[in-house]
Amino acid sequence: MSKPQPDPKVAAARLKKLSRLRPTLAIVLGSGFHHVLSELRVNAEVSYAKLPGFPPTGVSGHAGQLFIGHLGGTPVMVLSGRAHYYEGHPMTQVTFAVRALAAYGIRDLLLTNAAGGLNRSFHPGDFMMLTDHINLMGVNPLRGAPVPGLPRFVDLTCAYDKGLRSLLQAAGRACGTKLRVGTYLAVSGPSYETPAEIRAFARFGADAVGMSTVPETIVARQCGLKVAAVSCITNLAAGRSGKALSHAEVLETAERVKKLAAQVLKNFAKLYAQNQ
Repeated sequence: MSKPQPDPKVAAARLKKLSRLRPTLAIVLGSGFHHVLSELRVNAEVSYAKLPGFPPTGVSGHAGQLFIGHLGGTPVMVLSGRAHYYEGHPMTQVTFAVRALAAYGIRDLLLTNAAGGLNRSFHPGDFMMLTDHINLMGVNPLRGAPVPGLPRFVDLTCAYDKGLRSLLQAAGRACGTKLRVGTYLAVSGPSYETPAEIRAFARFGADAVGMSTVPETIVARQCGLKVAAVSCITNLAAGRSGKALSHAEVLETAERVKKLAAQVLKNFAKLYAQNQ
């Protein structure tokens, strides 16, 4: 007999007991973005392990902690780390946190990740704001029984909200950096792509490739959340640099640009509050 699926409303109720703050903006921190926690004035924090339904995180650089506090003076909820499909979690678990955020009352979601650069004008350490995505993970997180009260067939014409994207661009300019823009292609991983795959992905129109974000975006849109997303280009994709790919290189580049990444997110939070 299969276990009943966890209820996002139960996790949301637990979150509401943590703090009287009621942020409407949530930020998911992927590799390269965790330094923003040094800028966060924490009001409450909790391990994912203590939130019913939240999956464990098992990847270096993903702490598995949720924070509520102020970033740049703006109330925010920050998720430090995410579960990945390649870890063996079903998509219902990978995207559970997003459903819990929606049940809590989050309206806007900023997703961050580390990605490999396909676009030949990109360099390690650049930041790319997502304007669109291609899902080649081999699975859709909405597959299965319909969720009562939510649309089954979700329009992704504007998956990444234009208004939030404008705020992201302004956040970059405020700290002297111009965000690249482009299409993110998601694969399941955990192996890196072959040079032949990268050549194919470039022909599809992809500018960067990674192993996350897209499932969260799809579920967030189903739940009515507005989404923005930004990638830290931590390495050039297979065949672009002549070097072997490694997670160590990802973490090394992330460490080099961590202060700039934190400043971009802090500026975004400030601008978000000013535009509410």
